[in-house]
Amino acid sequence: MKFGLMYANAGPFGFPDNLAHLARTAEDVGIESLWAVEHVVIPVGYRSVYPYSPSGKIPGPENIPLLDPLLALTFAAAVTKKLRLATGILLLPQRHPIYVAKEVATLDVLSNGRVILGIGVGWLREEFEALGIPFEDRAARTAEAVRALRSLWKETPEAFAGKYFRWPPLESNPKPVQRPGVPIVVGGHTPLAVRRAARYGDGFFPGVDTPEKLKAILAALGEECARRGRNPREIEITAGRAAMDLDTVRRYQDLGVARLTIPPPAFDQEGLRTGLEAFADRIIAKL
Repeated sequence: MKFGLMYANAGPFGFPDNLAHLARTAEDVGIESLWAVEHVVIPVGYRSVYPYSPSGKIPGPENIPLLDPLLALTFAAAVTKKLRLATGILLLPQRHPIYVAKEVATLDVLSNGRVILGIGVGWLREEFEALGIPFEDRAARTAEAVRALRSLWKETPEAFAGKYFRWPPLESNPKPVQRPGVPIVVGGHTPLAVRRAARYGDGFFPGVDTPEKLKAILAALGEECARRGRNPREIEITAGRAAMDLDTVRRYQDLGVARLTIPPPAFDQEGLRTGLEAFADRIIAKL
């Protein structure tokens, strides 16, 4: 089992000393990956419902410091050697895939192939409206953007023609270190997210918090893969959990989960190191 650390670019980790300490400490104790969240803006008084909290609101205040995920992960890459660098998740339909292809490939080169591109379609309608991007088109734009990224990461330039994006053969360099490209992890917990993961995901990160809920989603993923003639074992499963013990970790392992993510155990540097070292002793060292 691999372990990831969520919210690596939010709140107190939106400042250089704390982010560097978080990344180095995570690497020191055996955490496999850092996961950075994304909102380019948070509209004041938004009414859209955040689907991963009973309150319907994102954790923290609307003015929480929130670094751009790719820039934060680039900073983390510079102070670490082996820690994987993941977006969890990047709001792909809000970004042009030509820029995403360049930025993600650049980070993969600078980190010697440590990037994981977690993507989602988004839930915050007001954010899409501020950007002038139709909220209703976000799933279709995401699917097309994934095809565009993989096209741009190929060795030989090729033309691309879709509903939202179109261009003649282009040289997009550098190419990612990871071939044929940076792995793309689909985030989401709905039946539509399951279909997206089966359709184009190298990995799947369903946002559910119990093995029971995850078991049902993975069963649906298996059915969808069967319909598409795809082996579900090709799709790496990441799951999130706020608290866990060894028995819980093993239950997730039995379900086929490859990675569990946890939130930071504290927000101050001393508490963070103490908490992560305790997690490493209690969980990582015993697996």
